[in-house]
Amino acid sequence: MFKLNRLTDYAVVIMSQMALTPGVVRNASELARETAVPQPTVAKILGILAKSGLVTAHRGAAGGYSLASAPKDIAVSAIIEALEGPIALTACVEGTPDICGTQALCPLRGHWNRVNLAIKDALEKVNLAELAITHGPPGQVVGGFDANARQPL
Repeated sequence: MFKLNRLTDYAVVIMSQMALTPGVVRNASELARETAVPQPTVAKILGILAKSGLVTAHRGAAGGYSLASAPKDIAVSAIIEALEGPIALTACVEGTPDICGTQALCPLRGHWNRVNLAIKDALEKVNLAELAITHGPPGQVVGGFDANARQPL
């Protein structure tokens, strides 16, 4: 099973929550309350996301974090890569630092790249705005999103 680690899952949840109110500065305590992710974990993830440039840190009494780009411009792949590094299913795909001891003899050498690129391409096509859409009564607007449309207003 291909599975994201828990921190990556939480990062997507946190960023999806932030996408409901783009441009609003949020602190770790607020996001923890709204997402049910423990506050120390939220703070740790926000630090990682800030280092990667996906969120912007704001200092001061009213400080916190905001999305660095519009939700439609943040690909799920960018969130995953910020927490886990390059998307790679095996150690033998291009761009990973791992070296496989049987690479020279492997009949699949070079073929895993096609699979890896297909998965990365699929994750690049899903953006944060699509993940943040909430479903509700027809015409309901939540955080700048039509609750039943497949895109931001």
